[in-house]
Amino acid sequence: MNDHDNNLPAVPEGDEPVPNPGLPPHHWRPTDVDPKAEKRAERQVAAFFGVATVALLGFFVSYFAFQVGDNWDTIAGLGASNLMLGLTLAIAFLCIGIGLIHWARKLMTDQEIVELRHPAASSEEDRSTSVGLVLQGVDDSGIGRRPLVRNSLLGALGLVGLAPIIMLRDLGPLPGDKLLHTIWKPGMRVVRDVVGTPIHVSDLEIGDLVNAEPAAIFELDDEGHHVVEGVELQIAKSKGAVILLRMEPGEITPWKGRENWSVEGIVCFSKICTHVGCPISLNERTKHHLLCPCHQSTFDLADNGKVIFGPAARHLPQLPIEVDDEGYLVAQSDFTEPVGPSFWERDKT
Repeated sequence: MNDHDNNLPAVPEGDEPVPNPGLPPHHWRPTDVDPKAEKRAERQVAAFFGVATVALLGFFVSYFAFQVGDNWDTIAGLGASNLMLGLTLAIAFLCIGIGLIHWARKLMTDQEIVELRHPAASSEEDRSTSVGLVLQGVDDSGIGRRPLVRNSLLGALGLVGLAPIIMLRDLGPLPGDKLLHTIWKPGMRVVRDVVGTPIHVSDLEIGDLVNAEPAAIFELDDEGHHVVEGVELQIAKSKGAVILLRMEPGEITPWKGRENWSVEGIVCFSKICTHVGCPISLNERTKHHLLCPCHQSTFDLADNGKVIFGPAARHLPQLPIEVDDEGYLVAQSDFTEPVGPSFWERDKT
């Protein structure tokens, strides 16, 4: 099909596809012709940015000033922290938005242009021209010659960037040294998982594997005994979960300093895989190998929990054990290294 098929005249090469309708007369804004109006608009924009800055400072103060938790601070029956955080952040964003719109409408260059649609693929010349137009736009915005607007905007936006950093604190308390210790203490009995019964040396035969945990009932504080119970107890026991395995004493090859960490062929290791923290309990009875069901990391319990297969990068931490006066298994101390999956500050030896 061509132009003649539709009785349409051919468009001469180089002509515009449609007649140029022209532009209406340009109407100058008050800020374009009146220096006082321009300065007034500039102060108004800076004022909006200034209010945003004050609101963001209020956000930071509210975050630390109002109590949350058991004794919530309230305002008109509402949680003061949530109310003030939401209100101050909303005011800040609202004022920044209004300031930007006011700046664009009153102070940025105002000129009508007409441009024909160009092909999707631009030439190098067009790209260079586009970069020039961007730079021209920066110049037209007046940000370089309006330090009051520029500085107030940068101040407000700078505080906006700090807001999410401050709120990272709500992800929870810093772990401190909690990753380096468990609830195990000298003399604490090793008890069977779930049922909580103490384990006598005579209870285990060669090849037996037992899932166990600390008999964590009390922790000492400055005023006496503090009962560990509920969620706190469950977390402590899960972190201190262990497995016991009995083998012939001659099959154990302890590292230097670990010669007395086992009792009559009974060894005790963390139940938490050092890869990503899965619970381990699959035992190859004749080889003393312990297999993690998640990613098949395999540890040799006869050789200090050494990794012999799989993605785990560290051996299983071993808990030194002994027997008390009644013949029950107890811990000599806490683990001498962190349990669980590796993290960035952990020694990889």
